Amino acid sequence: MSVPLPQAGIRSRITSLLPTRADADQVRRHPRRDLLAGLTVAVVALPLALGFGVSSGLGAEAGLATAVVAGALAAVFGGSNLQVSGPTGAMTVVLVPIVADHGPAGVLTVGLMAGVILVALALLRAGGSMRYVPAPVVEGFTLGIACVIGLQQIPNALGVPVPEGERVLVVAWRAGGEFVRDPGWTAPALALAVAAVMLLGARWKPTVPFSVLAVIAATVVTEAAGLDGVRPIGDLPPGLPAPSLSFVDTGALGGLLAPALAVAALAALESLLSASVADGMTVGQRHDPDRELFGQGLANIAAPLFGGVPATGAIARTAVNVRTGATSRLASLTHAAVLAVIVFAAAPLVSRIPLAALAGVLLATAVRMVEVGSLRAMARATRSDALILVLTAVATLALDLVQAVIIGLVVAGVLALRAVARQARLAPLPLDRGDHTDEEHELLAEHIVAYRLDGPLFFAAAHRFLLELTELADVRVVVLRMSHVSVVDATGALVLKDAVTKLRRRGITVMVSGVRPAHRRALDSVGVLELLRHEGREYATTPEAIRAARDHLERDGVLRAADSPVTVPAPARETS
Repeated sequence: MSVPLPQAGIRSRITSLLPTRADADQVRRHPRRDLLAGLTVAVVALPLALGFGVSSGLGAEAGLATAVVAGALAAVFGGSNLQVSGPTGAMTVVLVPIVADHGPAGVLTVGLMAGVILVALALLRAGGSMRYVPAPVVEGFTLGIACVIGLQQIPNALGVPVPEGERVLVVAWRAGGEFVRDPGWTAPALALAVAAVMLLGARWKPTVPFSVLAVIAATVVTEAAGLDGVRPIGDLPPGLPAPSLSFVDTGALGGLLAPALAVAALAALESLLSASVADGMTVGQRHDPDRELFGQGLANIAAPLFGGVPATGAIARTAVNVRTGATSRLASLTHAAVLAVIVFAAAPLVSRIPLAALAGVLLATAVRMVEVGSLRAMARATRSDALILVLTAVATLALDLVQAVIIGLVVAGVLALRAVARQARLAPLPLDRGDHTDEEHELLAEHIVAYRLDGPLFFAAAHRFLLELTELADVRVVVLRMSHVSVVDATGALVLKDAVTKLRRRGITVMVSGVRPAHRRALDSVGVLELLRHEGREYATTPEAIRAARDHLERDGVLRAADSPVTVPAPARETS
């Protein structure tokens, strides 16, 4: 049971998560560069915000509201100077089934609950946990998201109504069947043209916002030619909606807890990953993971009040921000401000954008999310890395994103334990002649077996150790050298005690040497050291244990004193 923090401690923790004077000083250093970078990011973000709003099921206006409100708050309170936040494709994947089950009010409520969870995680200092997510899980997660985003665009790209269904594969299949029954080639041609312009243009001139140019061209061509079979976004309300508290009834909150946890987990994962990417693209920039969670929490609390969907840090927009020269939070704030101007001044024009054009934008985005070089490197690294990557990607596509990450982490953990367990060895001790005499070598060869335990003695490796040790034959004394054991847990200690007990029942004496102080607690907890101390079988060094073994065999008459020309000292116990 956790102990509540004192009020002063909570106040100090919250203060540490708030903006500092250093943030304001950094904003004033290169304002022109930041303003230009923010304008560029806004141009890139506009079609993405519209597209992800439509994909979420709440409409284009929800995407714009999220980009403005969440983008501004996350820029001020987040832990990265370069992070750009807003609606993302990964989040829309999670939101679609929530809309189907609970309607728009359910999504707004889930966003608010997720924001509170993120703030709580920040106060609990959970931001540093991102470093424990293996790279193959992240790469598989990204690949799966890219596939899901691409499949989500199939209905709009084909110009057919979005079929019913929760699984993206099912929806895409049904949309394809609907298109085959009544094909119309205008929408597919428009979507493919926009995607092609974005992909080819990015290779030719990476700094030019070809997504906006392609969407404008598609809108102009559609309006001028009066193309049939192309649906526009539809009417957008001018400006942001007034703050509203229109959420689900309190009785339904219990059913939304699991989706809220999923949204919070995804927001934390994607935001911290995006911030890490920004750090890697710059020199001297380092984000504060706990403060980033705090900023994203506040952003997700505020966005639903204005009809927005849950937000996260956006890797693509953050990368554009960095590449165009951003140095401070002013760039992200400028991006939000420019989008706000568009919302208030150009809503009628935005409403005419064809859905097929936005589908093309997101199809190109999905393609650009896949880093072929990184995937190839992961696949070639080890079989375990390749398995984790593929499994996470398939789980992302077939299940949901949070379950996919959990599956990836579990499999990665099991494989890591398996690799660590293989490092544990029970090998005959290679006695160095500088430490032991020839007579001792002969003695060991005839009557005593000395083993060195290497690596971890824990639950994943202990039982194999027990099997090897208890199969010894024609041995009177076993000496276990434990100075090279790296880890001992309760399972390993119990197995060691079990092995000692079984060997004693067969009349074999067991002696141990070199037990590390750090391992004594686990060994003492199960009584294995007490069992050995009772008979004086624990020694500080291996030579002492060997001399004691020879002395024991002489007393039992197995050896004659004449067989050992070396004077045997009295057994010495190791002190902790």
